[in-house]
Amino acid sequence: MNESDDMINRDEERAALGALLDVGAPRLALVFGRRRVGKTHLLNRTWPTDQVFYFTASETTEEQNRETLVEEIGRFLGETLSMDDYRSWRSVFGLLFEMREDQPLVVILDEFQYVGDRLADVRRIASDLSALWEKRRPRRPLVVVLSGSHVKTMESLVEAGPLFGRFNYTARIRPFNYWYAAQMVPDLSLRDKIRAYAAFGGTPRYLAAINAANSLDTNIANLLLHPQGEVRELLETALSQERGLHEVHRYRAILRAIGTGSTTFAEIRSKAGLQETSDTPVRQMLKKLEDLDYVGARRNVGAKQTSTYHYYLNDPAFAFYYEFTARHEAALARNAPVHVWDTYMRDQFDRYIGHIFAWVAEQAYTRLTIPLKLPAVSQWGRWEGQDRARQSLEMDIVAPLVDGRVMTGGIKWNAKPLDAKVHYHHMSMLERLEHAAVPWAREASQSQAPLIWVAAGGFTDEFRNAVRRDRDEVYLWSLEDLYR
Repeated sequence: MNESDDMINRDEERAALGALLDVGAPRLALVFGRRRVGKTHLLNRTWPTDQVFYFTASETTEEQNRETLVEEIGRFLGETLSMDDYRSWRSVFGLLFEMREDQPLVVILDEFQYVGDRLADVRRIASDLSALWEKRRPRRPLVVVLSGSHVKTMESLVEAGPLFGRFNYTARIRPFNYWYAAQMVPDLSLRDKIRAYAAFGGTPRYLAAINAANSLDTNIANLLLHPQGEVRELLETALSQERGLHEVHRYRAILRAIGTGSTTFAEIRSKAGLQETSDTPVRQMLKKLEDLDYVGARRNVGAKQTSTYHYYLNDPAFAFYYEFTARHEAALARNAPVHVWDTYMRDQFDRYIGHIFAWVAEQAYTRLTIPLKLPAVSQWGRWEGQDRARQSLEMDIVAPLVDGRVMTGGIKWNAKPLDAKVHYHHMSMLERLEHAAVPWAREASQSQAPLIWVAAGGFTDEFRNAVRRDRDEVYLWSLEDLYR
């Protein structure tokens, strides 16, 4: 490869992309994903440098992008090209296809969403590419990769768009899960690896900013809390760089509303101050944020299709930003971030991690299902509501299985081993839910229904004995098990 082989969690994508050139025939690929998730890093480490022509479109006019592309091609070929010969995109694409015809070649057109001024222009340019690809692509080892960070624009090229059915390979690149995020901070303890994921999330660019010479707490203060913190600035400008989000302040208001505790549509709309005469614009904004992976939505397991969705921030780094940085913005502007962290935030952070640790548990189960031969899950969820006596209760894990059983359990970000009373409370909740005629509770109460517990601080012997007296199939995971 053209640089050191430092790839994390992209082996499958790199192998698939690399194999396209080995076919010996023209191949078209699409790689897309949110900003800073590592698309460019992947593309720069898949093929030898001397086989790659790389162009990044800029957020400027269509004409300037076309002219810059022609200039870059000229430099690549060591020739002076006349702009008068390349006044159309078809002529430029024809030139790209014919470059170095006697050699294998990869053409990467990055940030493709910027080649045109509007979505309609991007689709028109993609249509020109499609027409030329069908009529004039040479029979040679040629890979053309379209890459971009505006998810909906890039998806539109595939979904009944101008390049529908043309791509030989498509990959959406997403942030790392907890396991791969930990590989970017290898010197931390297991507990601090979870804390790092809870603060910085899985975006490689954010994790790469962590200074291994400093403690994790110091990194959080310097990078996420300081007014000029590197990652803080990236988070605060992320939405501004997403193409297609007009009136970005309204999207920020939605994220802030969710990040400070509003979860239903009505709560979010009110907290964000978006009191339109119609719900449609706000719902459309929420949908765009979902498409970009900033926001997620969920219902209770077994809930009716008409039940209310509960929204949440889908990226731990943004969840941290709105829970801590934005909430204490004034204090951080007047005081040393380390002091604010030590005085006001450190204890709160430990409580906040419980929410992120639930995501870790789900990711771990998905990762370990095949190697540990775990029961296949058809839906991973949770449940909160009331029993027949209108007493509130919450269950961390409710997972209907493919074989018809229902697995339940708990997730605890504990420091001390769990005591048996936690298990007894769980069994009591199952009984109350069965009496309340909650649809899945009867199956979950059966002796053959598995139990799973994920506890950062492990379990007492009494806990282990109590769980195994009640069920034959039990999964008890500590931090060591999550990182096995």
